[in-house]
This record gives sequence, structure tokens and C-alpha cells, in this order.
Amino acid sequence: MLSKKSQYALKALSYLAEHKDQGPVLISEIAHLKNIPIKFLENILLELKKANILDSKKGKGGGYFLKQNPEDVSLAKVIRISNGPIALIPCVSLNFYEKCENCNEDHCGLHDVLIEVRDASLAILEKKTLLDLTD
Repeated sequence: MLSKKSQYALKALSYLAEHKDQGPVLISEIAHLKNIPIKFLENILLELKKANILDSKKGKGGGYFLKQNPEDVSLAKVIRISNGPIALIPCVSLNFYEKCENCNEDHCGLHDVLIEVRDASLAILEKKTLLDLTD
């Protein structure tokens, strides 16, 4: 299940993508219009800034803005930043792999099926971008 954090990150980024040519946007505006708790949003936006998806400007006329073009930011990237693995179990994750306890990956039906689920999800999430979330 997609976490609230990822949902809020995607909502905020879609708003910034829609307003990309209008300059920096205040956190309070995003929080109000997208119904996101402001303190939670502050942390999310800072995380996205550290990941070089966003940048910010201080002072009058300041706020957050996209550092990258919306069509260059995949949904998979945002979900990984805000949620962690896309895979449903750690032993099939590409970026957050962990061996499962008491499991033999060579003979695990669940492992095999969830690799297919991961690959199908990634095929969509890597292809879709922030631009696809805009109205």
C-alpha cells in the first residue's frame, strides 16, 4: 500500500508541476489546497530537496519549486524517496534487497510471483512521470 507520505509527496509535486512556470510556491499554499498537514509537508519537501527534485528560495517571493522538469521525474523515483521499496517483500526489491529469514529463494513460489508483480509495477511507475499527474 502506498504510504500517506508518498501520497502527499506526489500530490505536492503534481501541484508544483502544474505551477512550474509561476515561480516558487509557499508550503502553506500547497498544504491548504492539497489538504496536507503543513508540518508533515515541510519534512516531505525537505526530503525531496535533498534528493535534488526540488529547490527553494527564501524571502519575499520565496517557496519551493521543481528543480527538474516534471517529465524527467518518474513516479518510481518519488515513491522510493518517500516510501522506500516498491517491492512487496524485501527479497525481491531491486534497491532495498534483504534476504528473507527461513526462506529459500530458489524454491519459493511467493518470491517468484512477487518478482512478476514488482516488474509489472515498475514497468508502469518508471514510465509515468510527474507530468502524468497534472490536470
